[in-house]
Amino acid sequence: MDYDIIIGLEIHVELKTSSKIFCGCSNEFGGEPNTRCCPICLGMPGTLPVLNKKVLEYTIKAGLAMQCKIAKFSKFDRKNYFYPDMSKAYQVSQYDLPICYDGYVDIDVGDKTKRIGIERIHIEEDAGKLIHDSNGQESLIDYNRCGVPLIEIVTRPDLRSPEEAKILLETIKSILEYTEVSDCKMQEGSLRADVNLSLKRKGSKSLGVRTEMKNINSLRAVQRAAQAEAERQAGILGSGCEVYQETRRWDDNKGESFIMRGKEEAMDYRFFPEPDLPPVCVDEKFLKAIQASIPQLPRQRRERYVNDLGIPRYDADLITSNKHLADVFERASEVCGNPKLVSNWIMTDIMRRINEKGEEILNSHINGDNLGWILSSMERGEITHASAIQVIDVLIETGEEPGNIIERLGLKVQRDEALVVKAVKEVINKNPQALSDYLSGKEKAVGFLMGKSMAALKGRGDPIQVREILKKELQSYL
Repeated sequence: MDYDIIIGLEIHVELKTSSKIFCGCSNEFGGEPNTRCCPICLGMPGTLPVLNKKVLEYTIKAGLAMQCKIAKFSKFDRKNYFYPDMSKAYQVSQYDLPICYDGYVDIDVGDKTKRIGIERIHIEEDAGKLIHDSNGQESLIDYNRCGVPLIEIVTRPDLRSPEEAKILLETIKSILEYTEVSDCKMQEGSLRADVNLSLKRKGSKSLGVRTEMKNINSLRAVQRAAQAEAERQAGILGSGCEVYQETRRWDDNKGESFIMRGKEEAMDYRFFPEPDLPPVCVDEKFLKAIQASIPQLPRQRRERYVNDLGIPRYDADLITSNKHLADVFERASEVCGNPKLVSNWIMTDIMRRINEKGEEILNSHINGDNLGWILSSMERGEITHASAIQVIDVLIETGEEPGNIIERLGLKVQRDEALVVKAVKEVINKNPQALSDYLSGKEKAVGFLMGKSMAALKGRGDPIQVREILKKELQSYL
């Protein structure tokens, strides 16, 4: 391309509070339409909103985690627009005095670290949901989402490729999950992004005309939408035409975007200070308490895993990409005392099960305590590797205590020497060709007979003991 791609994101995040932003209605996803709303969320005459303190706390927490400055004084504003998803015809937001500003997030692009500026993070309320019928004749409105607390994270236009946009959204999603301010369930709309993109001719200092694609709800879709829009704008400019400032809708199934409307400017919304809400004043004590509550974030955890625990960087990247997975790793490492063993198991057996059954298994019965206990039992030689896998599978399905599973299924390592000798002798007698190969100097025959012996013991033999007895029995034929 003859152009540089300039991208900024506006990321909308639903906060994980129990109640909505200005009223006591449940802030829970779903429910029968229009059953989780009240006169306050609907903006009925005579009602007065009251700010949920937890919303303020979570917003500041997210801002501090992204290195933002926190305004000691901020206010709310009315963003006026006439659309059925807001029955009161305005949205309470923040305009010129946001609560968080001037921050940054570091992202890893290949083997380099790039710093992306955060222009602002402000608080606002979510709108309702329009449900259009298939023939396009009518629309239904569900106001359950009205008043759900949102923060909007506005980045500076520091991104230079669709890949960087995806990485940034992934990084911010991880930070939000670690700070536990949002569940970030993109399939439920808890995290969605608007992609602002323009092209600048290489070597030029002037930016091109920007378009915005609204409400993209997957990491992959952000990258695909940005790539498609860059190609669309390049085609327009290459043909000698102009790109118009507009808002577009991305259809990920079709892989293309469609114009929604001309892009609004701030003046179109006629912002003015919200008269029903007082300004927000943040004192130092409140700020310090929130700062102290921020856990170690993914980047810091990853560096600790690599430098202090000796975990390979690739493993550390994958483990810290998911807070549940990182928590399981940390606790299991404490319980069994062998972080490398835990890392190896997570990268193989646990990840395989996540790929097969989805991340929800991390929210099921497996946790750091029982995984650490299982691996400790394996290290002590009480159960074999195969048995440990079996215990984990049963644990995920039933939630039964690992010790009970081992007892019930008889998974303890079999160390009865007489029983092992008997099994080994039977294996040798049933495999005369392998015995002949061994006697002719083929050492591979030992491995074959070892596998057969372990199978005869149903995988519950002590491999060291079985190998010693097998070699002793084979020696007797020489």
